[in-house]
Amino acid sequence: MWIERKALAAEVPAAAGLDTRQLCELLAALGFPVDGVASREGTEVLDVDITANRGDAMSHRGMAREVAAKLQQPLTPLAPPPVTEGAPKVPVRLESPACPLYATALLGLGKGATPPEAQCFLRALEASAKGLPAVDASNELLLRYGHPTHAFDADRIQGAVSVRWAVAGETLVTLDGVTRTLTALDLVIADEAGPIAMAGVMGGDGTKVTEATRRVLLESAWFDPKTVRATARRHSLHTDASHRFGRGADPAMATLARNLLVERLQAWSGATLEGAWTAGALPAPADPVLLPGTLLDRVAGEALPLGEAAEALQRLGCRVEVRPEVLAVQPPSWRHDLTIPEDLAEEVLRLRGYEVIRSVLPPLEGPPQPLAPGYLQRQALAHRLAHLGFHQTVTYGFISPEADAAFAAPGNAPEGRTLVNPLGQEYSVMRGTLLSSLRTAAEQNLRQGAREIRLFEVAPTYVSGPRGPVEAFTLGLVWGGTVGGEDYLSPARSVREADLSGMARDLGLAAVPEIHSLSEGLFGFEVPVSALPEAGARIIPAFRPFSRFPAVERDLSLLVDLGQSHDALVAVMRAALPAEALQDLRCVDVFRHKSLPEGRQAWLMRLRFQADRTLVGTEVDGWMASALAAAEGLGARLRA
Repeated sequence: MWIERKALAAEVPAAAGLDTRQLCELLAALGFPVDGVASREGTEVLDVDITANRGDAMSHRGMAREVAAKLQQPLTPLAPPPVTEGAPKVPVRLESPACPLYATALLGLGKGATPPEAQCFLRALEASAKGLPAVDASNELLLRYGHPTHAFDADRIQGAVSVRWAVAGETLVTLDGVTRTLTALDLVIADEAGPIAMAGVMGGDGTKVTEATRRVLLESAWFDPKTVRATARRHSLHTDASHRFGRGADPAMATLARNLLVERLQAWSGATLEGAWTAGALPAPADPVLLPGTLLDRVAGEALPLGEAAEALQRLGCRVEVRPEVLAVQPPSWRHDLTIPEDLAEEVLRLRGYEVIRSVLPPLEGPPQPLAPGYLQRQALAHRLAHLGFHQTVTYGFISPEADAAFAAPGNAPEGRTLVNPLGQEYSVMRGTLLSSLRTAAEQNLRQGAREIRLFEVAPTYVSGPRGPVEAFTLGLVWGGTVGGEDYLSPARSVREADLSGMARDLGLAAVPEIHSLSEGLFGFEVPVSALPEAGARIIPAFRPFSRFPAVERDLSLLVDLGQSHDALVAVMRAALPAEALQDLRCVDVFRHKSLPEGRQAWLMRLRFQADRTLVGTEVDGWMASALAAAEGLGARLRA
């Protein structure tokens, strides 16, 4: 946003002693880089970059607070003449918790005009003056102090004013002349005839201030940021007011901004105050945030006295209580972004100056840590499916309610997984299934001429729980199209359910999951990753010096059943042999012939032994006897 140097110096006089370069460097050090400097209306204005979480800094007063804290200099007191409140001239009803406070006043306008200096200030910040004191004063206060206000033509309001949720289907013609159809999720300001403004976003055309306006009803309220953001996005209506309210305005500023607006109108147009009143009350402050000294030292990378940290936070407007080894910090009402101890530690370092943080490399010591078993399992599963010809797919974690309902488990209610502030209806539910997204991807590939589709995804799905969505990794797999046909030995055919059943068995599932027919010739299933066999842990072995002594190889020719598992036989034989001497154990030949006993085959098992000494025949013979005995335990026999 644009910041005028003279207006900034009016808020913090110490800034007047800085030249433009010094001020730009100071703001950049505070985390507000200056993108450019321009000269307008005889003054310099700075284009300051402000992050989305710092709505409090989107005004001259907010930026002045930062400069004053860094320079350790005071701010100009903000104390308009008090406005005496009385009985409401127009009843105000707050019917939604999204608006806990609504300050207002009724004024009769005089014949004055917007002062030239105020018009110059607005033009310098690329905000054109309207020539209507009630409108220009509201815009000027927004740029100076960051709190949006609004003025209604009081004579066009019918009956009481209420802040309520819109009725689905209600319409409102906003100040830009567009007729907007409202939803039940929109917060509106309404009179007895219907909506007159979209709360925190834009006023209505029917009650706008014009040159014929003789009385105005002022609005200075606090609206829930999420509600304002959602309404602005839903109607594609992003305004200066929605930017401030959507990023979190200062609730304590509502009454003060009303008083400032009354003061401006009295001074600019000779307005007469007919009454002022406030509905509701300020939201209760959150509990203090505890900042342990150990956390502060860890984030800073060095010992940082609690007293120094307390002094820095107090300069930012926080109330700080120093306790043994911890600070109890109550952030100011305008800093909604300070909610956890790490936020406070970062603020201390920001104000202290990042340049004083020592350049020290983090310690690099300790053995390699093993990867998590769950990660290894998912990695091995992805490799296995890739080797089988399937393509790994990545889809969005949010889907539409209709797509979710197609395959989500019956007891997995979507209400517990629906986003409060979604990007759109098609991304409004945290997915309870992978099959909907995989089906969409597969069908798109088939439409584009793919002959065969093999897709899988290993990703989180969500189950509704009493404390919110619970994440669980799931395997989703789809297979469709035509297989075979490359040569005369493999005739072409369509993919069948049995193909997926075989794939499920190949992956080691104890039972075949439910196979879904996603569309003609396209099938899929999904299972929890926890239902699949676990992958072996990754081992980083220590180096073992090579032996200088000769190795010994022996063979065992075994008769085994045709259904004998190779892994099982090797496992029992290895268990019977000394691990430090056994170098290798494998089957090197398989012989099947009618001369062998029925139902039997011959395996030639080769064993290799080596140690850090010369092996003698008697001990190798003993090991071979142990290996044979172990094999016989699985039904194997020594071949004659």
